[in-house]
Amino acid sequence: MLAPLDYAVIAAYLAAITAFGSWFGRFQHTTRDYFLSGRSVPWWAVCCTVVATETSTLTFIGIPATAYGSDMTFLQLAAGYVIGRMLVSTLFIPAYFRGDLVTSYELLQRRYGREVTTLSAGLFLVTRSLADGIRLFATSLVISVVTGVPTAWTTLVVGGLMIVYTVRGGASAVIWTDVVQMFVYAAGAGIVAWTLLDRIPGGWDEVVRAGSAAGKFTVLNLSMDPTAVYTIFSGLFGGVALTLATHGTDQFLVQRLLAATSARAAATGLVLSGFVVFVQFILFLLIGVMLFTFHQHVPLETPLARTDQVLPHFVVTYLPSGVAGFIVAAIVAAALSPSLNAMAATTINDFYKPRGRAPHDEAALMALSRRITIAWGVVQVAIALGAQLMDRSVLDAGLAVLSFASGSVLGAFLLATRVPSVGPRAAWLGMMTGLVAMTAVWGLTSTAFTWYVFIGAVTTVAVAWSLARLRPEPA
Repeated sequence: MLAPLDYAVIAAYLAAITAFGSWFGRFQHTTRDYFLSGRSVPWWAVCCTVVATETSTLTFIGIPATAYGSDMTFLQLAAGYVIGRMLVSTLFIPAYFRGDLVTSYELLQRRYGREVTTLSAGLFLVTRSLADGIRLFATSLVISVVTGVPTAWTTLVVGGLMIVYTVRGGASAVIWTDVVQMFVYAAGAGIVAWTLLDRIPGGWDEVVRAGSAAGKFTVLNLSMDPTAVYTIFSGLFGGVALTLATHGTDQFLVQRLLAATSARAAATGLVLSGFVVFVQFILFLLIGVMLFTFHQHVPLETPLARTDQVLPHFVVTYLPSGVAGFIVAAIVAAALSPSLNAMAATTINDFYKPRGRAPHDEAALMALSRRITIAWGVVQVAIALGAQLMDRSVLDAGLAVLSFASGSVLGAFLLATRVPSVGPRAAWLGMMTGLVAMTAVWGLTSTAFTWYVFIGAVTTVAVAWSLARLRPEPA
């Protein structure tokens, strides 16, 4: 269990980050400020917020658990992430900055109209709620392990604080707390790595010996088995497709890019973030190998219920008071990059406004935006409470949820920006076919989730293009 000093550190951090995020509320005068931070974010902050946004608690506890239980083949997927960012900066960012957009789905609205936009935005709201609910659960699980407080209570506390500062501070709060929190959790990871090396007899040489003997440093898997999660083929094709979907079409991350001062700033920050994340993944995987080596010398007294608990267990058992509290705060920092503001922006701009339901008065629109932010926060907290019933890796679960429907949405964006001959009817039918295909793949096969986005996008594009060739739509 943690010492009183640790609880004080955690409480102080949560209070400070909530106050810091809430402070930005004084600058939120319009919905454009609330959703896009006045388009004032420089390239370096774009890089930091993108890194922090995708580095959740799933990363902090899930990536070390992957290496602890298996090896470092996850890096093949991370390589695809780097390539995917370069493609996003070329394919999508210029199109977003040619129009005065608040959400990514407005691009589809201008190209295809309501049906395709509603389907794409609706899929975002559903899958993002599920994925971020799982992410909130992962954070609560860590806090529960190290404090002994029931997971349900930690979920309610962390979820409540997340809602408070997002509602008050808007996109500015999310982005600039991301910048702070990236350095907090990076420092936390560094402390864990240093402590492990100090406690392992023989230090780094022993990590290399034990890790090599157990095959922990294996990076390449040349298998063509579609059921294998991390292979060179699923990493490159699947990783690129997943990044095109998450960083190029998903409002959660696209909102960070739209808040940049220019298209060039957005592209620079995005591409740089890929290299930062790749190095970060190496660090987290090495921590997993270090944990494996450490427990070869100091066996666990009782087996852990799941490998996701190995890092929190080390923190609470072996780190000194104060330091353990800081590491838990770092894990919480990795979770507090909420999607609530992005979901509210999508609800307002892609559902309310196109149907004439949004108030025209700016004050009333701001009030509605905040109420919707709270509503989505409640939804994510409810999902996190339900996620306690899962029996699989939280990392795999979070990525699988995001991957399931993202391929169809990515296909629609590729068609909208690269295939002018495809009309709205063909695009919509292509998306629906992609979703049906993914449902079949998920339900009837054992195909790894790393292929989901690629399969969904290829199916959507192929069907829509074929339909457009067979029955051209009027321009």
